[in-house]
Amino acid sequence: MLIRSGKIQFLFWSAFFSVMIYLWLLWIGVSTFVIPDEMPLHIPQNLVILLFILYAMLIVLILAGTFVSTMIDNRYYRNFFGGFLILSFATFLVAKGMFG
Repeated sequence: MLIRSGKIQFLFWSAFFSVMIYLWLLWIGVSTFVIPDEMPLHIPQNLVILLFILYAMLIVLILAGTFVSTMIDNRYYRNFFGGFLILSFATFLVAKGMFG
């Protein structure tokens, strides 16, 4: 088994949890607003709060990963987190454009 430094382990786990939170965000959004046969009369407040909390956690993880990968000059994770940041903002803008 290879022993990696703590910084590389942090980058790996922050990338892993960033992807998991992003998939969780997509699943909640799609299952709440896209899949149902009829649109809900009232937007479920608890799911909207959960979406904001998950999005805030996602941004914190992505920015922490970007900062650490920049400080240790790891090109792979820097590109990963940069692309993931652009993808998450684009998803946010698409959802904002669709649902107002």
